[in-house]
Amino acid sequence: MTDGRSVPLGVLATSGQSHESTSFERLMDTIHIRRRRRPDAVAGDKGYSYPRIRKWLSKRGIEAVIPGRSNQPRAKLNKRKYRRRNVVERCIGWLKCCRRIATRYEKLALHFLAMVKLAMIQRCLRLLHPSDRT
Repeated sequence: MTDGRSVPLGVLATSGQSHESTSFERLMDTIHIRRRRRPDAVAGDKGYSYPRIRKWLSKRGIEAVIPGRSNQPRAKLNKRKYRRRNVVERCIGWLKCCRRIATRYEKLALHFLAMVKLAMIQRCLRLLHPSDRT
């Protein structure tokens, strides 16, 4: 999970055969935003277009910027906000540039998650101090 400026906010490790949308609520509960507990809007791809997720977001007053699948009724989509979803893909791409994460050297999920969190910290530090490239 990232914010609108490609700053990583949270990560959650799941088993390889489970879809990431099954742990959406747990991931959202790991995120703490200063002064506010929840974001104004959440963008995701069609894989997150489930009534359970939409209901969870609307119950908390969060706008769902998720396109509907072809077998679902059309939901109103804010295309301007949806175009900004690429910041998540860019952050993931940056994290995958870290060789240890891309090749998954760690066998245990706990160790892999620790390496991802270290890479997220490095990403945040680089965004805070862009001139300090070491």
